[in-house]
Amino acid sequence: MASNSLATSRPHVKKHRILVVDDEESMREFLCILLQRDGYLVEAVGDGQQAINRLKDQTFDLIISDIKMPRLDGFGVLDYVKDRCPGTAMIMITAFSTTEQAVDAMKKGAYDYITKPFKNEEIRLVVENALERMDLRRENLQLKKELGQRFSFANIIGKSKVMQDVYNLIEKVAASKVNVLVTGESGTGKELVARAIHYNSDRRDQAFVAINCGAIPENLLESELFGHEKGAFTGAVQQKSGLFEVADGGTLFLDEIAELPAMMQVKLLRVIQEREFRRVGGTRDLKVDVRLVAATNKDLGQAVSSEQFREDLFYRLNVIQIALPPLRERREDIPLLVRHFLGKLAGNPDLLVPDDVMRRLLDYHWPGNIRELENSMERCVVLGRGESMSEDSLPPQIRGSVEPSGDRSLTALPEDGLDLDAYLGAIEKDILLKALDRTGGVRKRAAELLGITFRSIRYRLAKFDIEVDGMDE
Repeated sequence: MASNSLATSRPHVKKHRILVVDDEESMREFLCILLQRDGYLVEAVGDGQQAINRLKDQTFDLIISDIKMPRLDGFGVLDYVKDRCPGTAMIMITAFSTTEQAVDAMKKGAYDYITKPFKNEEIRLVVENALERMDLRRENLQLKKELGQRFSFANIIGKSKVMQDVYNLIEKVAASKVNVLVTGESGTGKELVARAIHYNSDRRDQAFVAINCGAIPENLLESELFGHEKGAFTGAVQQKSGLFEVADGGTLFLDEIAELPAMMQVKLLRVIQEREFRRVGGTRDLKVDVRLVAATNKDLGQAVSSEQFREDLFYRLNVIQIALPPLRERREDIPLLVRHFLGKLAGNPDLLVPDDVMRRLLDYHWPGNIRELENSMERCVVLGRGESMSEDSLPPQIRGSVEPSGDRSLTALPEDGLDLDAYLGAIEKDILLKALDRTGGVRKRAAELLGITFRSIRYRLAKFDIEVDGMDE
């Protein structure tokens, strides 16, 4: 007797899930047995309406459906799948006399069809090909998604509240055309934010051009930004396009904007106001459509007060400001960043980081911020051995950041201060995870271990989004 829901417990079961839809019980039973023997997870229903009801609760990789059925036929299922389940393939079953309908189904999006009666090898081959095609399609979609996210704000690592606020702000300003000022200490990732804004905007297909305003001599900066005509000065043997021309239609990132010389501040202000400029030695104005994202590790407001930076230019650039916090103010993100860099540098994000090593990393004040952390992880990868990170591979300044005993001083206060709520939250989360690990995920026992109520541990786990698979007893 056929079952409406069949499954197999064989150890070689594939992950592919198949739904058989046919009003003939014998056909349902035959297909379920055949496909289960090949290792697929198979379910069966008797008509199109039952299929749609099941699809509302479960995702399937493949649907094998008869065309003619009561209540709702195969075309009705196909319409629903194409509209609601784009990642699911469909194979239609038809009698020889109705193959024209099967061809119509393929035109509407079905992968293939088989005619009754069919051979076992025939159905196996069609199913295998359909699933291979769907897997390839998913891989291609995933690859495109990964490439599209290469400079996505999602790649700015961090789950802390301050970083979530940064993500939200990036998402909002990326869709606009306003100029953005990114502030933060050296090494906090200001250029990454600028790239995230660009690659999440409608300018993503145009150029992203970056320049460090403090790295180019003043006498060359104007030519670098605006270009020059042939013969404009000694050495100008040919016409050169400046970065504003190169970035036309895209985004120009002005890093270390506070270092921009006074005369160049005037010229930049004119470009922002008029949307045009002249090459050095040129006589005609060139129109340009460029979005500006500027960045600085200095207090531009203070620079305006001391008359080192033009106030009118400051307000033109500072339409929206994104302030990046230093790493010491979001210490709870350090473990996540460590895993990210280990995966990036060593290809092994699961490399064991012992507790004493993580304590060193959490206690260090990170004056160089994320850039210093990445460099430190690169050192650890080069000097490390085996499957566990060694404390000896840490830079000397980090190894000396806690007492030689390895015991963390809860009252130690870094010279630059810290975010108390974030610091205590990181400690609380770490202790919760250790208690769960010791009790095998049993929340009630973990609560007893920590001297708190079961209700309290549920609240604390929810606060840190910690999911537990273990039993409560």
